[in-house]
This record gives sequence, C-alpha cells and structure tokens, in this order.
Amino acid sequence: MRQQNNKSAVGQPIRHDSAHLHVTGRATYVDDIPELRGTLYAAVGQSARAHARVTSLDLSAVLSAPGVVAVMTAKDIPGKNDCGPMVDDEPILADGLVQCVGQALFSVAARSIEQARRAVRLAIVEYEDLEPIFTVQEAIAAQSFVLPTMHLRRGDAKPAISKAPHRLRGSIRMGGQEQFYLEGHIAYAVPRDDGGMHIYTSTQHPTETQMHVAHALHLAEKDVVAECRRMGGGFGGKESGSVLFACNAALLAQKTGRPVKLRVDRDDDMVMTGKRHDFETSFEVGFDRDGRIRGIEMDVAGRCGYSADLSAGVNDRAALTSDNTYFLENVAIHSYRCKTNTVSATAFRGFGGPQGALGIEQVIEEIAFHLGKDPLEVRKANLYGIEERNVTHYGQVLKDNVIADLISKLELSSGYADRRRDARTFNATSGHLKKGIALTPLKYGISFTAPHLNQAGALVHVYTDGSVMLNHGGTEMGQGLFTKVAQVVSEEFGIDVDRIRITASDTSKVPNTSATAASSGSDLNGKAAQDAARRIRQRLAGLAAAHFGVVQESVHFARNEVRAGDQAISFAELAQLAHFNQISLSANGYYRTPMLDWDAKTLTGTRPFYYFVYGAAVSEVLVDILTGESRVLRTDILHDVGRSLNPAIDRGQIEGAFAQGMGWLTMEELCWDAKGRLTTHAPSTYKIPVASDMPRDFRVALYESPGNVEDSIHRSKAIGEPPVLHGISVFHALRDAIASVADYTLSPRLDAPATAERILFSVIDLQRRAAAMRAPQEVLAV
Repeated sequence: MRQQNNKSAVGQPIRHDSAHLHVTGRATYVDDIPELRGTLYAAVGQSARAHARVTSLDLSAVLSAPGVVAVMTAKDIPGKNDCGPMVDDEPILADGLVQCVGQALFSVAARSIEQARRAVRLAIVEYEDLEPIFTVQEAIAAQSFVLPTMHLRRGDAKPAISKAPHRLRGSIRMGGQEQFYLEGHIAYAVPRDDGGMHIYTSTQHPTETQMHVAHALHLAEKDVVAECRRMGGGFGGKESGSVLFACNAALLAQKTGRPVKLRVDRDDDMVMTGKRHDFETSFEVGFDRDGRIRGIEMDVAGRCGYSADLSAGVNDRAALTSDNTYFLENVAIHSYRCKTNTVSATAFRGFGGPQGALGIEQVIEEIAFHLGKDPLEVRKANLYGIEERNVTHYGQVLKDNVIADLISKLELSSGYADRRRDARTFNATSGHLKKGIALTPLKYGISFTAPHLNQAGALVHVYTDGSVMLNHGGTEMGQGLFTKVAQVVSEEFGIDVDRIRITASDTSKVPNTSATAASSGSDLNGKAAQDAARRIRQRLAGLAAAHFGVVQESVHFARNEVRAGDQAISFAELAQLAHFNQISLSANGYYRTPMLDWDAKTLTGTRPFYYFVYGAAVSEVLVDILTGESRVLRTDILHDVGRSLNPAIDRGQIEGAFAQGMGWLTMEELCWDAKGRLTTHAPSTYKIPVASDMPRDFRVALYESPGNVEDSIHRSKAIGEPPVLHGISVFHALRDAIASVADYTLSPRLDAPATAERILFSVIDLQRRAAAMRAPQEVLAV
C-alpha cells in the first residue's frame, strides 16, 4: 500500500488556505459571526492603581447608567475566581487587592458597546495605596518573585573563570514587546440548553478557555464548548491572555441568560494584557586568547509582572537557550522570576529563547572587542562540535548539529568578509553616516518544556463523495498551520488538497488539546492528523485489495484515485463502496512526542527537546550618528527547515519572524510612568516595523537538508519561533556601526530596543570614553 505525490500535497509551495478570504475581507473572525437576537455587549472596569487595597467599590452609577443590564464583581462569580494558567494567582476580577494598573475590577453588560464602555467609567473606587515594585532591580532587592529562583549548572564556573587568561563582566537590558495582533481580544459567549455555554473566542488555547470558563461558571468541562476558526494574529498573546475575556463574557452571559460579546479596544487591550518579558542579564566570563569561553556565570532576571502566568516556561527556556550555539563547559545560570506591579508578562513568539540568546551573544561581542577580533571568529571558536563538545549545559546530546556548515555557507554566499572590510573603508571617510555588519547564528530547541503538553489529537471524516473534513487541536492565527496539516492528509489519501475542508478548532470535536505554541503546531497536529488518515486509508486499502483480488501491498493512492495492480477506482468511488460495505470512514488520530526526558520543576533530565532548528543571519545597517536614526540596508538569512512541508509558508514565517525580532530590538519600546501606567498603549506611541523598515535587500534561503534526523512530520522542522532570533543580527550590526566612532577600540554600551535615542546616547557615551582615553596621552605629548 503506497501513496504518491498529488496536486498540492506535502512539499509544495501552495498558498494559505484562507489567503483569498484575507485579501477580500471575507474571512470570518469572531466579530464577524452573525449576532444572535438579544446579544449584549460587555466592557471591563480596570484598576487605576498599581498596588493598592480597594476600600470601596461603588457601582450604583454604573448600574443606573443607560442600557446597563448587569454588573459582575468578584463576589458574584459562582465558581472559581481565577484564570492563571499554571498557578492560581490571577483572579478574573480583583477581590480587594489590585496589583497593577489595568487589572480587571468588574465587568458590565449593556445593550450597546458604547453604553458598556461609558458605564464602566462611572464607578467610584477608593484605594489604600501600597508600595509598588516596578523594575527587575527593585524586585531583586525586595526578594519579590512570582516563582522560586532556579539554577542551572555544569562543571565549576567560578574556578574556571578565575583561572582563565582573560576575564570580563558585563550586562545588557532588553525590553518587552507588545504582540500587536491585528485582531484584538474578543469573546462571544452564547448560553446553550440546560446551562451549557458556547464560547467563540480568539485564542491559541481552546481547551484552557473551556477549562477556566467551566470552573468560573461552576460547570463541568463537558458543559462548555470553546471554538476558534481563526485569529487575526496571536504571537503568544492569546495563549493564556484570552481566558480573562472569555470568562468575563461567559459570566455575564450566564447571569443574564443572553449572549454576550466582549470586544476590547486597542488601548485597553494593550494596558490589560501581557507582553514579552523584559530581561536583565549580567555575566562574568573567563576566556582564552582565542576567545574560547572557559567559564561563565550569568544572572538572567525576567520581569514577570504581578502573577506567574507562563513565566515558569519562559524563564526556563531563557536559561536553556543561554548557550545559543555555543558549548559552555563550566557554566552557572541563575534564573530570577521577578514579581512587579505591572501587567503579568506572558508568552510571546520565542518564549524566552530570544532573551536567552541575546544574553550570550552580548558575551561573545564583549569578548571580541576585548581581544580585538572579528566577533564571527569568536563565535566560530565557541560553536558546538559534532563528535565532541556536543552536549548542552542541560545534558542533551546534539544529534543534528549543522550550524558550522550553515554559517560557512552563509558567510560565503553573503560576502560577509568583503562587506565587513568595505564597511570599515566607508566609515573611515564618511562623516556622520556609519555602516555596521554582523553575522549571528541560532539554535532553537523544539518541544514544550512541560512534557505533558507534547501531545495532540485529530479527527478526520471521509464522505461518500470522496471529500474530507479535517479537525485537530491546533489553532490558526495566520501562520499556515491548517494548510500544512491539510497537505499532510492530502498526501495520505492521494487527493488534491482542495478536496479537504478545514474546520474550526472545537473542544467538542478534539478534546484536551495543548496550546498552539512552542513552534509545535505542525509537528503535533500534523502527526495526529496523519495517524487518523492512515487508519482510514488502511481500511480503504483492505477493501480495494479484496474488491480487485490483489494483495493489499499493491494498493496505492495517488492523483485522486486508488490503484490496485492494473486496476483503478476513483477515491470518491472507493469511499462510496466502503460505505455500502459498512466500513467506517471516520477516525480519531493521536500523537505524543517520543523520547523526551525532562523535569521542569527541577530543570533536570537529558532531553527537554525532540530536536533543534538552526539558522544564521547577516545584517548590514547604516547609522546617522548625529541623530541616532538607522536603516537596515541588507539582510541575508539561511535557515534550517528540514524537509519543508510548504516552502512558501516557511519563507513567509522566516521573513515575518525576522521583522518581529528586528522590531523588538530596534523600535518597539514599552514605557511606564512613575505610577505604573503604560504610556505606549496605541499605534501613535508604540511603533512596530512597517514595510519601509524592512531591509532594502532581503535574501532568504532554506538550508539544503536531507530532512530532520528525528521522525518529525515528513522530516520537516518547526518554523514559527526560531527565526525571531535572526533579528539579533540587526542589533549587533548597529553596535558595530556605533563602534566605528571610537575606531573599534571600545565596546558600545547599548541596551535594547536600540531606538534612535539609545543609539545617539550610545554614540555620545562612546565619544566621551574615547576622549577620556586620549586625554592622558595628549598631556604627555605636551
């Protein structure tokens, strides 16, 4: 029994299944679902204080406001008042204590959106202010943590550092990042028969939505259905963050017995929801004259906000990715999960990996400046090896290490060495415009670091006309997951992909799903769907063999037909024949990632990741040292995708992830005032990359690979998160340009994001330091 290539199956660069709907405005998002009669509209009242006790909450004016039908407070919740994904520390509605500006205090249902939003502003709230904590340093000083500090060690770092020929200390601060999905948070709760509830929600995690809504309503999970056909972007912000809005909509719907829609406007969305974690990384490193690291100790501190949310996994991955592509023989990493009176930080594409990698890349750069070497030379000196120096600091053996070959290929194809020399020649004669260039690599582990999440289910129906309905536990947020999984099923049945109907993620069809996160969507759901399709195909192959009198091994599926020896039947005809022969044309599929060995509670084990993704990027920038403004002139990326399921989608993901990583490190700045209020809560004050910010010359290539060494879906590799790390090349190219101000003798002091202001301040600082170094020599000359 075999299947052959068919139109639009695995490996073909077909378009996104909803592309024509996206560009014509016909794609149905939650807010586009036709509203039922009697629908009410909700808004959420928020805390105006960062840390305070609520001494009085007077909602009488809210209740009497025009159009208001119901108000919900913490005491009105019939079930559990919590929506924390890992720890019960995040109330749906604050009950006496508020811990950040924007925390939900109460919710309102009214006959129109405008009435609901006007009503919440009428609440009279009195507070008793408490001392707030806003920064990582304040949290560490106060020993304020949402979770215990974790330590990851190998060898003996301190003696190795002290015995090394060279030693350095340094640090880098990196800001958070707003997910800025095009579609904001929204939930539409519809009461069903006998107390049930159906939630249409823009979420990456329907099962978690189902679970928390059930707990809040004091229902069993069977009584709640969560459904999501598509999101207008997620980027991690809708993994746990969507639950708060779904719970509030459902509570009001249960209380009123009417459908309730809660759609948050952009300003409230940005104020109320979690972002990428800010990090501060400090280090002490010992190294030899070649730049090879002998020992390193790192403090990696994440600002988690007021609750744990997903900070355990984010900070774990930051610690696990603090090696990036480098072998660290003697290492100690101390991971601090800092509690602050800011909105709880949450998942964001990369999930701590970009922060961990940026930290060690800063170390590499400082070593290079200290030794007067090209940073690429130091990077190569520290790379993981193939047969030796091939075990990570957490004990996993690298079986698929292609990073040295990938870097060599990119170095050659990009003309890195010549362009680096040309940049220095240009800078020597240019007055205020300076060029910089950097090549940075990446290694990114694929799997949830919480092992139980590495599983998925799928449901496949074949109808008697040969068309197919596909459902699985993954969610579509524009990344092309549904398209890739449909290609997998298309391949199994040997039919065109347009014969497959992809249906909404729905907890009543596939239960107990994991979030679509950790870049695992295609790996998990593709395998589950393949399992379901193969079960049906096996039955069909047996029927075809019996029908045509051949052995089952001679049956193969291709080009919308099924061949049995010299005879053939269309796939649709075989499906109808199966129905008349009382053979089931429906199957559930299941998959769990094999061979994982990891205890997230202790950071111990030998295999937290199923496999690794590799890549490298070269970016060249131009900086105006008089204004701090900068532009990316060219970027070359070579990225490892294994055997691509869909090269068009993979390239799009690489390009988009790079833009998001570049934005995080160059322009997307989150600012809070002295009272803990977010001041950058709209597109007018928070800037994301646009088309004009992309490299003038942008070259993306897929690394030629025989496929994943592990049995991933069709030997492909994950694509969603790893390419974010390519943005690091832009940050270090900016540092390279700034360094020209001091003739590359001093390392620039630059934190992220490298906005125009920070670049200008870094240039001024470097000029002053260079002048201070020259001053004694000038005195001696006189």
